[in-house]
Amino acid sequence: MSWIEALILGLLQGLTEYLPVSSSGHLAIGSALFGIEGEENLTFTIVVHVATVLSTLVILWKEIDWIFKGLFKCRLNEETKYVLNILVSMIPIGIVGVFFKDTVEEIFGSGLMVVGCMLLVTAVLLIYSYYAKPRSKEQISLKDAFIIGLAQACAVLPGLSRSGTTIATGLLLGNKKESLAQFSFLMVIPPIVGEALLDGLKIMKEASTAEAGLSTLSLCIGFLAAFLSGCAACQWMITIVKKGKLVYFGLYCAVVGAVTLICSVLS
Repeated sequence: MSWIEALILGLLQGLTEYLPVSSSGHLAIGSALFGIEGEENLTFTIVVHVATVLSTLVILWKEIDWIFKGLFKCRLNEETKYVLNILVSMIPIGIVGVFFKDTVEEIFGSGLMVVGCMLLVTAVLLIYSYYAKPRSKEQISLKDAFIIGLAQACAVLPGLSRSGTTIATGLLLGNKKESLAQFSFLMVIPPIVGEALLDGLKIMKEASTAEAGLSTLSLCIGFLAAFLSGCAACQWMITIVKKGKLVYFGLYCAVVGAVTLICSVLS
């Protein structure tokens, strides 16, 4: 992987991690176009995912600080309830990670047909959530947190946007737009960090970075590109959700999904 390819893929990951267009789907498409696969692709994917997690910590630091300060008070307050919601939302993705990790990895290596189909599913979710008008709720309940967590577990499929799926599900449940983006971004931090640690240990056992064909320069450039673009996209996405403009991303996913399907059939 050249440093230019690392720069492009890093920017792609950072921007699409938070925008509801599927970072995994776009990264799979970009990797296919550059001919990057196997251990090289896995190593780079882990690095840029860690970069986007760090960008979340930077942008949402005030909210994270608020949560930890509340937890140290050692009583059932708003901060503790928020953490409980996040923990409950992690149950489905934890089950998938423990029991179905190999199956998910096989799906990721099955080509762009799945990516195209899941991008179309993302489009349907975003467009439907835009026009649906459920009864509004004041707070995200434990039940809603679990359902949103189920949506996040389904979004392990390449092309099914994690942020788009979780936010659209929350909107369909009647939760307020103002709180959904923040909750969606915070709930993904523990699973991504845990997955990155497990995959990192796997790579250290099986192959070194050099053996994977990645230079230190490419990794650093990819990391910085993903981090900086992730910071911008995270802040932008929070504003977009508050304004309720997700339908345009639904139309984008529909176009990209259709083009990806056509290309995969013709190739």
